[in-house]
Amino acid sequence: MRFSWPTTLIMVPLAAIVGLPFYYILVNTLKTQQQAINEPLALPNPLYLQNYVDVFQNSPLLQGFLNSLYVTVISIVLMLVIGSMAAFGMLVNRGRLNKIIGIILLMAFIIPGQTTLIPLYQMMVGLHLVDSLNGLIALYAGGAIFCYFLIQGYMKTIPWEIIEAARIDGAGMFRIYWQIVLPLIRPILVTVGVFETMWIWNDFFYPNVFLSSPQNQTLVLQVYTAVSQFTTNWPAFMTMTVIVLIPMVVFFVLMQRHIISGLVSGSVKG
Repeated sequence: MRFSWPTTLIMVPLAAIVGLPFYYILVNTLKTQQQAINEPLALPNPLYLQNYVDVFQNSPLLQGFLNSLYVTVISIVLMLVIGSMAAFGMLVNRGRLNKIIGIILLMAFIIPGQTTLIPLYQMMVGLHLVDSLNGLIALYAGGAIFCYFLIQGYMKTIPWEIIEAARIDGAGMFRIYWQIVLPLIRPILVTVGVFETMWIWNDFFYPNVFLSSPQNQTLVLQVYTAVSQFTTNWPAFMTMTVIVLIPMVVFFVLMQRHIISGLVSGSVKG
C-alpha cells in the first residue's frame, strides 16, 4: 500500500482524539491524587505505583477476573457450537419449516434485548438462575443467533460437492459437520469468537441486572461498584479501569488480524 499524505493528515488527528482519553487515564494512574488534580495531562514525575498496590489490596480483582474468564470462555464455546450447528442444519435441509425458523431467528435478532428484559428476568427467576454465573452464561448463549447468521453466510461459500462426496462415501451428517465443515469454516469461527469475546468481556448490562452477590461480579461490574469505593480517589479508580482494560487490549492486539481475514476470506471464496 502506498503512503498517502492526505490519508495521514486525516488519520493522525483522529487517532490522537481517540487516544487522548486513554492517555489521560493511563498517566493519572501513575500520579498522586494531588498531582492528578494539578497537572492532569502532564507526564508523571516521578512515577507513583502505589495506586496499583492499593487497588489489588482493596479490590477482589482476581475473583472478578476468574468470573469474567469463566463466563466468557464457556459462553463463546456454546455460542460457536450452537451457531455453527444451526447454520449447518439450515444449509443442509432447506425445507419450508427451516425457512420459517430462519424468519423467526431473524426477528429475534433484530428485536433489542432491552425490550424483553422483564419476561427474561421472570424466566430466569423461575429457573433459579438469577445471581448465578451459569445463568449469565445461558443469557449470553442466546447470542448464538449472531453467530448463526455470520457462519451461515460463510458456509454458503463451501462447495456443495464436498458434502455430497462425503455423503456418498457413507459419512453421517455429524461426521461431515465435525470433520469437514468445521475445519473449512475455521476463519469465520475465529472472527465471530473475537467479536463475541469483546462483547461478553466488556458487557455491563446483563451482569448489572442479573448479578447481585459481590463474589459473582465480573470485572466490568467491579469497576462500576468501585465508583463509590474510590469516589474521592480518582487515580485509584482510573488504575482499576486500566487493569480491567489490559486483558482485552492484549487480546484484541493478538487477534485483530483474524477479524479482517475471516470476513474477507468469506467474501472472496468460491
